[in-house]
Amino acid sequence: MSEHNGISGSDQEAGLALAQDEVVQLASDLIRIDSTNTGDADTLVPERAAAEYVAEKLSEVGYEVTYVEAGDQVGRANVVARLPGADPSRGGLLVHGHLDAVPADPAEWSVHPFSGAVQDGYVWGRGAVDMKDMLAMSLAIARRYKRDGIVPPRDIVFAFVSDEEAGGFQGAQWLVDHRPELFEGCTEAISEVGGYSLTLKDGVRAYLVQTAEKGIRWLKLRVRARAGHGSMVHSDNAVTQLSEAVAKLGQHRFPLIMSDSVREFLDGVSEITGWDFPEDDLEGSVAKLGNISRIIGATLRDTANPTMLTAGYKHNVIPSVAEAAVDCRILPGREEAFDRELAELLGPDVEREWVGLPPVETKFEGRLVEQMQASLLAEDPGAKALPYMMSGGTDAKSFARLGMNCYGFAPLQLPADLDFSALFHGVDERVPVDALKFGVRVLDRFIRNS
Repeated sequence: MSEHNGISGSDQEAGLALAQDEVVQLASDLIRIDSTNTGDADTLVPERAAAEYVAEKLSEVGYEVTYVEAGDQVGRANVVARLPGADPSRGGLLVHGHLDAVPADPAEWSVHPFSGAVQDGYVWGRGAVDMKDMLAMSLAIARRYKRDGIVPPRDIVFAFVSDEEAGGFQGAQWLVDHRPELFEGCTEAISEVGGYSLTLKDGVRAYLVQTAEKGIRWLKLRVRARAGHGSMVHSDNAVTQLSEAVAKLGQHRFPLIMSDSVREFLDGVSEITGWDFPEDDLEGSVAKLGNISRIIGATLRDTANPTMLTAGYKHNVIPSVAEAAVDCRILPGREEAFDRELAELLGPDVEREWVGLPPVETKFEGRLVEQMQASLLAEDPGAKALPYMMSGGTDAKSFARLGMNCYGFAPLQLPADLDFSALFHGVDERVPVDALKFGVRVLDRFIRNS
């Protein structure tokens, strides 16, 4: 258990109440700081302003802050602070989140995406769920512990990093490669896209804890052929050959695979609801999960979705090179099989190059998982924590390289009718005010007892 250095129970309650009030303002402030990551160094907005805001909020309550501008791009800033625990011999817990967010077009939104508006019971704006909500909750907890003199059972490292939306090459990956001492002793980590509620049968809420995520491969396909005049008969056309390859890949369906994380999730849903998920109709039965079926369905197989095409420079010139970008997501243990299948589909004449990050999978067991369940139950009696696999990727891919068991645990109790998965990178992204306060209470209990 945590130590309170003589602080009374009433003062502890007041400190937690202050953190709950503060989290809303912190989330709003962070959303108002534009940290748009386009993936292009010429058009992105560096995370420096957001990092400086976080560093100031930590410093003013007494933290020694490490501020690092990483990589080879100006302003790609990261902030790390350590709170010593009662038992330094125990493995530390890393609480991490990313400062950047994906682009947003104000013309498509009901409110300005960088307004941080607090209205209708929500905090609105780009990054509200991905993931400035978790940044705000982590920051509120970190500030509470310093103000109230709370010493957790073990070291807690708070990390606010850049560039996650483009792979973390200027953020978590760079820190792991160049500043691993900042995370010395950390054996477990929590971050985004987990801990949120899914309302099932009879109003029972399952809280999805991310224990696995698919690998990422950003693939570039390239075809080289003979250039020529657009008015001529031309059988050796790079655009035509690439288009055929892209169409074949985009229409291909990789085999259904039932991973351990998906199986455990579906078994847990069956226990709560009585629903069956027969393997001979897996995709059809997963559709019963409603909005979340988009995420779960994407973890049943590898995917390779073409996203961009580039070729030519003039209407009447047949180019010698055509390129396509493909977003590939690969299940744990499927990397070699995926490569073989890709080679068979595309053949030897389509060049392939990529950058990639591996799949990550962690077992749903042990003291940390037990404390997740206990902390959720204390705030939501009847809650059930279930493991699941995320179809996207997070900075867990980088921190797992340091030997940490990584989980997605950013707890939010959500309205049953909120299509939460659609808000990630979506228009009118928003997070309920009550969910932020719920998350502060759960994280507070979880960290103080883990």
